[in-house]
Amino acid sequence: MIRVLLADDQALIRAGFRVLLDSAEDIEVVGEAENGAQAVTVARDRRADVVLMDIRMPTVDGLEATRRMAADENLAGVKVLILTTFESDEYVYEALQAGASGFLVKDTEPEELLHAIRVVARGDALLSPGITRRLIADIAARGPSRPSDIHPALSELTEREREIMALVAQGLSNDQIAAQLFLSPLTVKTHVSRAMLKLGARDRAQLVVIAYQSGLVAPGRS
Repeated sequence: MIRVLLADDQALIRAGFRVLLDSAEDIEVVGEAENGAQAVTVARDRRADVVLMDIRMPTVDGLEATRRMAADENLAGVKVLILTTFESDEYVYEALQAGASGFLVKDTEPEELLHAIRVVARGDALLSPGITRRLIADIAARGPSRPSDIHPALSELTEREREIMALVAQGLSNDQIAAQLFLSPLTVKTHVSRAMLKLGARDRAQLVVIAYQSGLVAPGRS
């Protein structure tokens, strides 16, 4: 059972999400929060697996709440799925750095929301094409990577791990990477997991950030 916390300052939106999530046999809503501070507390108390996090909330916004969750050892296993009104949300890059596992627009189809929760719950990243383009644009605007941006553990990756990490950063799934490299999806998953472990990445979303920050993948390079 996937335990979900709803964090949004609008009660009507929380109620709508609760009705939808309660209809799924493998998902359980374990709590609600109307601001980021409450979200951190409730996630810890109710042992949530996934937090549906709105960014724009009073007192403590979703971005700061995500940072606090990522820094809290008691919330190490919690995945944050950011809810945005528009895919061009200006906080995309910062939220991914803070530890968010994915992004979803609020007007998404019900089945897509349920799928998104399951995706992030199992440790995968959820980045729509629009979100990915925004992320790359933000990184490109920051200019070329500096020596200080290079992740110290990047040199520990094998050539295959670096190759697969670069494809992950382009938004490819394990199945797509497997087909491109003539490998099994399980082999790809193993390489991704090893890269995450070596780099200390929480999930695939963090691999994407590290790949662009370090220059392993350059914005605009296919």
